[in-house]
Amino acid sequence: MDTLVCPAPNRRPLAYAGRHELPEFTPELAAEMAPLYARVQHVVTPMEWPVYAPLIKGINELKKELNAVVLAHNYMTPEIFNCVGDFRGDSLQLAREAARVEADVIVQAGVHFMAETSKLLSPEKTVLIPDPLAGCSLAASITAEDVRMLRDAYPGVPIVTYVNTSAAVKAECDITCTSSNAVKVVESLNAPRVLLIPDEYLARYVQTQTSVEIIAWKGHCEVHELFTAEDIEAMRAADPGMKVIAHPECPPDVIAAADFTGSTAAMISYVIDKRPRKVALITECSMASNVAVEAPDVEFIRPCNLCPHMKRISLENIYEALRDMKYEVTVDPVVAAKARRAVERMINLTN
Repeated sequence: MDTLVCPAPNRRPLAYAGRHELPEFTPELAAEMAPLYARVQHVVTPMEWPVYAPLIKGINELKKELNAVVLAHNYMTPEIFNCVGDFRGDSLQLAREAARVEADVIVQAGVHFMAETSKLLSPEKTVLIPDPLAGCSLAASITAEDVRMLRDAYPGVPIVTYVNTSAAVKAECDITCTSSNAVKVVESLNAPRVLLIPDEYLARYVQTQTSVEIIAWKGHCEVHELFTAEDIEAMRAADPGMKVIAHPECPPDVIAAADFTGSTAAMISYVIDKRPRKVALITECSMASNVAVEAPDVEFIRPCNLCPHMKRISLENIYEALRDMKYEVTVDPVVAAKARRAVERMINLTN
């Protein structure tokens, strides 16, 4: 196998594992944690907070002890995103921040391909994922063998891979892209035809933005492909003045029906900058809760499609990952060198 998920080797005395104990939710702890709760009180209920607060306190204590940081993806639930995430954003943004920070341990509050990307850009750091089964339907839609097959079928055609792929797939491609820079990456290759894998809908969207011929792969995100144009029609019928903002991983008819299409970062910027009265974010459900923290004056309609893989990450298993130093994500050095080259080529271009 090209990649391996395994318990981390002990980097601390054996007595360390399991030694840390969570505090009780006392009036004193409630007072200490009050500033954090004030930030999330309109998206986290008073009934939930007594359960979350001790875990948040424990996680933040362990981060200090271990010189660790938590990378929180936009699709994490609000208590993770806002209360333990040291860096917050999309997968590549998180990996780049992790590469810059002076930390020994990185906990990826996201899915496995994200943890691999963090390891590619921070090979000297320990990268942990709280649940090794946190995968991705889009990343699973293509393998390194599939990419080699595409090379044979389309000789000389550059291959661009979305960052939502395994390190093994990245290693077989020329360059990576994100949903925000895909057009720029495609056009930078100065080729008449480009393979853009694995998300078919992202490829179709990019095709509307460029004259380069795009060859797509039929991979899909199981969350975004659930949305339909009929969903948007129903929301507009209920409130004609609302704004609909879609992610480019959505089907083309959804994108056509939306007021704006953009990456997660672009979607957030749209809401923060324009402050629409009412908005529907056509993407994973937790993102609306996280944006609502920054824009409490905006009313969010929540067409709630949850990512079952992202939701495998919880405060409980983030705490356990730090307490027990598990589960470490490693990438075969040969694969890592090739995959890192594809990622860094994109970073150098966008810089």
